[in-house]
Formats: sequence, structure tokens, C-alpha cells
Amino acid sequence: MPVLKADLAACQGYANCVVAADDVYDIDDDGVVVLLQATIDEAERTRVETAARSCPVSALWLEDA
Repeated sequence: MPVLKADLAACQGYANCVVAADDVYDIDDDGVVVLLQATIDEAERTRVETAARSCPVSALWLEDA
């Protein structure tokens, strides 16, 4: 099962990921991404990975567990 990862120091709060998958990503009051799910169902992989790739600073990615 894929595991969602984030580089919180790199995140600049663009929120592209939230627009693409608001059930997986959120932005906190400081403008930093919050991962609402740690592991991703394989059926959702493409959608979540597309949302991660929409990050302009490449702060999000999936790793295979």
C-alpha cells in the first residue's frame, strides 16, 4: 500500500494538492500541508499521485511500503 510523504519545510502553501484531493490534503493555519491520510488505497493512487505532482515545489510524493 502506498505511503504518502511530505517535505513540510519545502511546502509553501500553494494548496494545489488540496484542490485536487481535499480528502487527502489540507493546509494548516501556518500555510503548511497536512496529510489527512498516511496510507493510500491502491485504487486511489493515480488521483493522489496526480495531486502530489501538482505541487509547484515538489513537496509531496508517494512511496511504496
